[in-house]
Amino acid sequence: MAGGATVTWNTRFGFLMAAIGSSVGLGNFWRFPYTAGENGGAVFVLVYLGCVILIAFPILIAELAVGRHARRSAVGSTRKMAFDAGASEMWSIAGWVAMCGGVMILCFYSVVAGWVAAYVFEMATGGFVNAPPEEIASSFGNLVADVPTVIGWHALFMVMTVGIVSLGVTQGIERAVTILMPLFFLMLVGLVAYAGLTADMGAALEYLFRPDFSEFSGQTLIAALGQAFFSIGVGSAIMITYGSYLRRNDNLPQSAGLIAGADTMVAIIAGLAIFPFVFALGLDPEAGPGLFFETLPAVFAQMPGGQWVGTAFFVLAFIAALTSSISLLQVIVSFGEEHTDFGRVGSAVFFGAIIFMFGVGAAFSGGFFDVLDKVSGNILLPLGGLLIALFTGWVVSRQLMRKELDQASAGFFGFWLFTIRYLAPVAVALIIIAGLMSMFNISLPFLGQAEVATD
Repeated sequence: MAGGATVTWNTRFGFLMAAIGSSVGLGNFWRFPYTAGENGGAVFVLVYLGCVILIAFPILIAELAVGRHARRSAVGSTRKMAFDAGASEMWSIAGWVAMCGGVMILCFYSVVAGWVAAYVFEMATGGFVNAPPEEIASSFGNLVADVPTVIGWHALFMVMTVGIVSLGVTQGIERAVTILMPLFFLMLVGLVAYAGLTADMGAALEYLFRPDFSEFSGQTLIAALGQAFFSIGVGSAIMITYGSYLRRNDNLPQSAGLIAGADTMVAIIAGLAIFPFVFALGLDPEAGPGLFFETLPAVFAQMPGGQWVGTAFFVLAFIAALTSSISLLQVIVSFGEEHTDFGRVGSAVFFGAIIFMFGVGAAFSGGFFDVLDKVSGNILLPLGGLLIALFTGWVVSRQLMRKELDQASAGFFGFWLFTIRYLAPVAVALIIIAGLMSMFNISLPFLGQAEVATD
């Protein structure tokens, strides 16, 4: 077996900021508000919280445990843990699937991040000030159609991502996130405070926290499952990779709880930053994806100080995208360091260039963009999560997993083992089924025609 990683996070705070940053992505800003809007508001939030606790959280613990045990890339870690458990090293397929899914996400995610960067510039320079709503709504379509501009912003974003990852785990990733994430939280709290002072916070609170159970349906469950799974960032090999840099004495359940809790908190707070403006202006909370790039910019353009509030909002989204993208690139760079002679910088530049070229293809072709999105989100990521759940729940011995989770109480370990063996596989299988149904336009009475999307 090849040697493992020698680098570790400088501080637990740095690890938590990196892991939380990887979880907090555009899904918290872009997808959570409109998914909540489309699926019953508060009842969706309630089901989502349950899915985080019972599904995403146990898989997150499992991924961190696999990474810390083996201290290798996602592929190397799953292979070594299988070897140490006396199982077939073919179980490294779990790492391969997760890594491929994460890389595929970055190929189009960086394009979306480029759209966000373009909106930061447009907001900051006053491009939307006093513009009529219909003009602002059409500007998004114009941006997507302007392929050279999209590629330019996509290139800038990838250069930033590659640059940070090239500097290393501690000097690059950890240093960046310990600056970016506190700034992110400070700006987010400020935006919510502004929304509370100037918009309809009461309506937003009622919408998000007063459930109407008549709104519950099978579609609500599937949407909440998908959002919880992808928002936390499991199934993409990120947490296996980041876990490989943990020290032996780090408390995995506690760290996983902080990561899942922070990501969930950000998603809900993002709703509190967005919905007050939506309700204050009588807009439709079920507006869908257009809420982010069309409705909200029009709101910011018409409100006092909206230029700077809108700029802050899109800077927040850009930071969320950047911290997620560096974690996705780190997954494949870790693999490159382990299996090639490229070294860190060479791996970051090489794989970054390949991802950039696939992103160019996604910018040119909406169909190719959708293929990357659907294959990664509907198949690879949930399949990676399912394999990790089966691997750690049924293949790796109970004794070995107990050793990795030695700081957990017996009761908590029993809870984790039950969820990872039974609840998580069934739930993730439902996500896969719903995703395949969505891809092939199939609907069932209970599941509906579900849409599963990535972070």
